[in-house]
Amino acid sequence: MNIDTSSTETSINFEMTCKMYKAFPSLYCDLFFFIFPQRKILGSDFFNKVCGHLKLLEKEYFGLEFRHHTGSYAWIELLKPVAKQIKSDDVAFHFIVKFFPPDPGQLQRGLTRYLFALQIKQDLSNGSLTCNDNSAALLVSHILQAEIGDYDNELDAHHLENKQYVPNQEYLDHKIIRFHKKHRGHTPAESDVHLLEVARKMDMYGIRPHPAHDGEGMRINLAVTHMGVLVYQVKYKNICLRFSLLIEKKKNTKYA
Repeated sequence: MNIDTSSTETSINFEMTCKMYKAFPSLYCDLFFFIFPQRKILGSDFFNKVCGHLKLLEKEYFGLEFRHHTGSYAWIELLKPVAKQIKSDDVAFHFIVKFFPPDPGQLQRGLTRYLFALQIKQDLSNGSLTCNDNSAALLVSHILQAEIGDYDNELDAHHLENKQYVPNQEYLDHKIIRFHKKHRGHTPAESDVHLLEVARKMDMYGIRPHPAHDGEGMRINLAVTHMGVLVYQVKYKNICLRFSLLIEKKKNTKYA
């Protein structure tokens, strides 16, 4: 989503409002924004300024992503100047979750859990967090509880009619409402916790596949998880190259 940098106040995704500054706007999670940092600034300083503006302390889970001039997406490298990583001053960055802990209960602060919940919401809406209909309906029901509170027939119907939380949502409305009725009394913060607890059990939780080719030229997808590097193909089982094995192999190769 593009943000109009000529505006002082801009309504952005997830109904959040932010002020625009000369260097960067305030933003939340995967909010897509344009920014014009001083090109001499280090990636770490740039990232820390964004986190500082958010008052985000658990910043190790997040990163700034941008589209490289080659067309692929890359993370801002913290130890390199921004000038050496981009080819144009007009670059779009994403502030998104970079590392997903296996247990979101490890997250210590409410703001961090809130940002993770927004990331799950974004992944669910764009189809990258795939799951069965029951799980999708349950996730959306927790999002509804966080956004509008306890179940209300007219409010739920209006909200689901005007907001698309998941692909093919119209076929899930009745399930979403049935789940939402059970969440009475849950606060937004509690709803975020429940949302993350459901999401972490999904097969695609925290997985962002990147296209690649193996040694024989066959197309594969790679993703980094908390366990290791995941390699998977359409017709074959997933293979997880665990970090412990990769490190051991590197040690053996070094001393061979």
